[in-house]
Amino acid sequence: MLEMTLRILERYGQVYLQGLLGTLCLALITVSAGTVLGTLLALLIYSRYRAFKAFVRLYVWIMRGTPILLQLYFFWIFLPRVLPFELSDTACIIIALIVNSGSYVEEIIRAGIQAVDKGQTEAARCLGLNSTQAMTKVVLPQAVKNILPALGNEFINMIKQASLASVFFINELTTSYKTVLSATYRPIESILIAGVIYLFITTVLSNIMERMETRLRYSEA
Repeated sequence: MLEMTLRILERYGQVYLQGLLGTLCLALITVSAGTVLGTLLALLIYSRYRAFKAFVRLYVWIMRGTPILLQLYFFWIFLPRVLPFELSDTACIIIALIVNSGSYVEEIIRAGIQAVDKGQTEAARCLGLNSTQAMTKVVLPQAVKNILPALGNEFINMIKQASLASVFFINELTTSYKTVLSATYRPIESILIAGVIYLFITTVLSNIMERMETRLRYSEA
């Protein structure tokens, strides 16, 4: 089996490489846009308007309480029907992943903000800053150290969750496995290669995030 696995990797390595790049791009776009969305949602939680707070809580409740695959199907079916312009399957799936990621990033950012001493906000207000200025200029910069490691973990998690995009034949690593399987009819070897690639990438990124988190701790000491 090892010999056949190496032969498949040698012949179809480019297919797996393209899938890996697709997965990394998908995760990077999703988490980057999800961070922007999650930050806006987290700031709305601290708004004085109850309607905004209720909207965010409802949003997070729905996104975190329903399966991500169901959300992908919903956006894949819903968006092309309601939008006045044509949207590709890839765009629909990316939007769905961003919306899902935003709900988790919101919780990450809110936890990071809550970890900042409330005295910092009070001191900023005493200096004449309003609530928005205190949040953006004093609290958020200090919360970054708490947020970055969790965002890294969200990126790693999204690499694995992006495999669900293969259901819609989006270019990513699990889709590459299906492509190789259809050409070789060797399911075990084909999926073994994809699994090793996933394991390698997530392990490397996890080690990077652990070192980053350690450096952040030392910088605080």
